[in-house]
Order: sequence, then C-alpha cells, then structure tokens
Amino acid sequence: MQKYIGIVHEGAKRAAALGFPTVNISLEDTSLSGVYAACVKVGNNEHVAAAFADPERGILEAYLLDFSPRTLYGETITIELYERIRRSMKFETDKARRSAIADDVAKVREYFKKRA
Repeated sequence: MQKYIGIVHEGAKRAAALGFPTVNISLEDTSLSGVYAACVKVGNNEHVAAAFADPERGILEAYLLDFSPRTLYGETITIELYERIRRSMKFETDKARRSAIADDVAKVREYFKKRA
C-alpha cells in the first residue's frame, strides 16, 4: 500500500463532466501512474475510491464511491493506493473515457468485495 497526504484543491473538472467528480491532491511521485483501487480518508471517515495518478499533470485524483457530494476543497485527506487496476490510457472520445472509468469503478468494487 502506498499512502499520499495532501490538501484538496480544485481540478479541471474533466472527470466531473463525465459523471465522476473527484478530489484532487498534488502528486510529486513521478513514478506513479495509472488507475488504482484506493481508500480515501476524510477526517475520521474512510471511503472506497478509484484513484488516478497523473504524473504529467502532477495530480492524484480519486472518485469516492457511494459518497454524498460535498465540497472538500481545503481539507487534508489521505489517499491509500492498494492495487493498480490499469495503466494510463489516451481516449479518442469522452464516451470511451466514461466507459473506461465505469469499468474501473466496477473493478474497484470487485477488488474490495474480495477483500471483505
């Protein structure tokens, strides 16, 4: 497991436009890349998440599954990465990107279901 701590900042909202709003923290680890099964700790609460590490943009973003939307900007969170689901990919269309994210979320759910 790899652990990253940071302050949530506003991103480009590309994932939110596809229906998958994320929390974003800065990422200095340029060796980390791809989509991961993750947990995000916000205060005393822990949430299962699909996380995407993008070293090119220097960002680690996480889509919290089954999370009631609220703004977390300015809050310190911890993102724990457990297993890489897939490598980073380029997509030709938003439809292809949305489909891949939905598949990632299903794989993250399955990963944590097996761990339970």
